[in-house]
Order: sequence, then C-alpha cells, then structure tokens
Amino acid sequence: MRKLKKEQQNKYMTDEILFPNEKIIITEFFDAHQDWKVPIPGFYIIEPLRKIRSVAELNDDEAVEFVNLIRKVRSGMKDILGIEDVYLFQDEASRHGFHLWIFPRYQWMEQFGRKIESVRPIINYAKENMANEETFQQVKESAAKMRDYMKNFK
Repeated sequence: MRKLKKEQQNKYMTDEILFPNEKIIITEFFDAHQDWKVPIPGFYIIEPLRKIRSVAELNDDEAVEFVNLIRKVRSGMKDILGIEDVYLFQDEASRHGFHLWIFPRYQWMEQFGRKIESVRPIINYAKENMANEETFQQVKESAAKMRDYMKNFK
C-alpha cells in the first residue's frame, strides 16, 4: 500500500468528506452511496431523499422501496463484492436524520472482535491506517461495480 504524505493522512483522519461522488443508486425515494468519511470499501449508507427521523415515518411506497433496496444492495455486496457478512445500523438520535448503515465485515476486522463494540475501533483504524491511494481506488472500484449491478433496480 502506498501511504499518503503525513499532512495528507492527517487531513483524511478528520471528518473530511473523502468520497462525495461514490453513489451506487438514486431511486425515487432513496440515495445509496459509499460512506463519505470512512475508507472501507463497500461501507454503504441508504438515506431517504426527504428528511425524516425514523423508519416509522416512511409511507407505504417508501417502505416497500426501502426493503427492496436493502435486499438488492446486500445481494450485490455478496455476489459482486464477495462480502459475506454485514452489520445493519440505524440510529434515530443521529443529527443527520434517518439513514441506514450497511457495514461490511472483512477478514482484517477480526482482530477487533465481532461484537457491536468492534465497529468504532474498526472505523478509527480505517481512518488512521487506510487513508491511502490503494484503498481509495478499491472504494471507487467497488462503488462502480455496485452502480453497474444496481442499474436494473426497480
């Protein structure tokens, strides 16, 4: 892995948006994209186009599309990216409004354990150690593969 210069690394360890353009699909009701700030390939977020706080606020059409979108993104992660396990997270207390994390599990993450408490240390590790051109390229390639996979989503 080619490391970035120290000043570049420090830039990426902040809350800087690293991946503003790695969307995988925008549907009638949702935007699915790579997490903007964490250099982990296949770490996707699904958020509604309208601002809501809770899944309970989805109307019937949004709810159906949401479930189908989760299924399709997850299938692509498994079939196209080879990601066997994921964690799904949703936090109604988030200042960013309702969104769902689809957090991939990779072999390198095993050193942190498999419990929910492992996620924050994994994210911190990725920000500190994976802010490099190789990982950025992997993120972009994964998103491109998923965009192609999602083209026939209805």
